[in-house]
Parts: sequence; C-alpha cells; structure tokens
Amino acid sequence: MAIARTVARVVIVMNPRSGGGKAARYSLKHRAEGMGAQVWTTSTQEDAASLARNAVVEGAQVLGVAGGDGTVSAVAAVAADTGRSLVVVPAGTRNHFARDLGLDLRDPGRALDALIDGEPAQVDLGVLGSRVFVNNVSFGVYADALLEPGYREDKPRAFAAVAPDYVKGKQWVEARMDTPWGTIEFPQVVLISNNPYHLATPRWLGRRFSLSTGQLGVIVLKRRAQAPPDLLRHLRGELLQDKRGAGSAEDGAVVWSAPGITLHGEAPHLDAGVDGEAMRLPLPVVCAIRPGALRLLLPKDRPGMPPEHARRH
Repeated sequence: MAIARTVARVVIVMNPRSGGGKAARYSLKHRAEGMGAQVWTTSTQEDAASLARNAVVEGAQVLGVAGGDGTVSAVAAVAADTGRSLVVVPAGTRNHFARDLGLDLRDPGRALDALIDGEPAQVDLGVLGSRVFVNNVSFGVYADALLEPGYREDKPRAFAAVAPDYVKGKQWVEARMDTPWGTIEFPQVVLISNNPYHLATPRWLGRRFSLSTGQLGVIVLKRRAQAPPDLLRHLRGELLQDKRGAGSAEDGAVVWSAPGITLHGEAPHLDAGVDGEAMRLPLPVVCAIRPGALRLLLPKDRPGMPPEHARRH
C-alpha cells in the first residue's frame, strides 16, 4: 500500500457526525491511516479548530479535514493562518466547497490520493469578522430554517415552518445594504458567497467555476409577495445579465460581485447561516475576502471538474 510523503507529518481532522456518519460508511479513517496519516476525530470536548491548532503545535506540516463545509471552514482557517497545506475530504451532506474543487463526492476517499502526489493550488477564503467561510453566509428564510429543530434530518419541513411569514410579508432581514443599483431596505434573502455562483446554465447552476477571483458573490432578493422555494433557479428565470456579468431584476433580485459587503441596521443582531451553521451576528455585519489565502493539495483526478466550454459561459 502506498505511504504518504514522510517529509510531512499529516493530521486529518475528521467529523464522524458529518453527512450522517459518512466517514464510517466510507472507511475514511482506515483509508487515511493506511496512507500514513494520523486521524483526529472531533468530539463534544474538542472541536475541529482546536484539533487543527493542536496538530500544528505538535508538528503537523499538512492538515486534512473530513466533514461538511462547516468543519472544512474551521480547519481551513487554521491552515491559512499557519501556512499549512490542506487536503479536503468531502464527508458532509452537501459538500459545496469540495464539489467546486472538482472532488469526487460519490467516493470521498479518492480525495486522499492528494497525500501521495497532490497538486498544489491556492484559493480565496471569505471572512466574516474573525471567522472564515468557504461557501457562503446567508440571511433570511434560509438562515431561519437552520434554527429549526431537526433541520438536518428534515430540511423541507424546516423550510415549510419558516416560509409562511416571509410569504405573507411579515418577516424579512432587519438590515439594509448598498448595491450598485441603490440601497435595499429589509431584503427577503441575502446570500454572500466565497466567489460568485454560476447562474447562466441549468446544469451548472450554483457552481463556482473559480475560487480565486478575489471577489465575493452577492445575491439579494428584495422584499416581495412570495419567497421562492429555490433561490438560484428563481434567479435564473428573472435575472437580467449586463455586459459585466452582474445584473438586477427590478421586481426582485440583485446580483453582483465585490471584495467587501456590509449589512447595516439598528437591530441588535441578525440570524445567519455560515457554511450551514446557525449563528447570531451583531450589526454591522462585514464580509470580506482573503485572495489566495488557502493552500490546497488536490488529487490529480478530479471527476467533478466542469468541462472547459462550460466554464466559459
């Protein structure tokens, strides 16, 4: 069996609860240890960030992370701050970051091939104060659904529980934000992503073809009569593209890219979803981007990469 490079001590932080126990189903601990890596698992006593920091203190030269976007962002922050390369293993439910890196979501263990002959890459990180995000920060109906008991077990039920007040115009994001088309007061949904989402073609809807543009993607849905069940598909239907690829829909949506975004308001806090984790944030909320902040080791075979012609559209 192949052994990981001996010049670098590798520690993989693994969340055994992510993806409904995906790490165990795919024998990720056994596979990683067979490649010479140490595997440290999260627990109620030790979270992912603490384990990653301790691994660096004890001499880890390469960090790995097996879990969902929330676990990945915690370890990515440590890797970026300490100059370590990161190996990402998609062991969560959605795995947006791993998907956009082209990793094989059907067989998470294939990402461990990066330990043998990984290709280096550098990508951006979104930042929210001192917290890193690899996918997005959301406000509004999607963020509120995260706060519902049993969200991860039954997401449709959670959305159904919070959507009626938005549909009736009784609930909104208690904030305002400046856009290239003016200030929006009390939007229905705000979605700020680490690099912009692709919205032009159905097959690749919501993908990020690049994670190194140095820009945040911003989607704002204005307060309206009805909250769409699928924001990205709704946007594709009504978004008007301009020559720079940004756009606005007068009856609902505004989309653009920027290196920084601020939400202002008089409310004491906003409920938010940060890489799928529920948080309560004080206003103002300031999001920014750290270009090229994270070094990665990626397997050479990445079956999830979109074809070149798709990335040009």
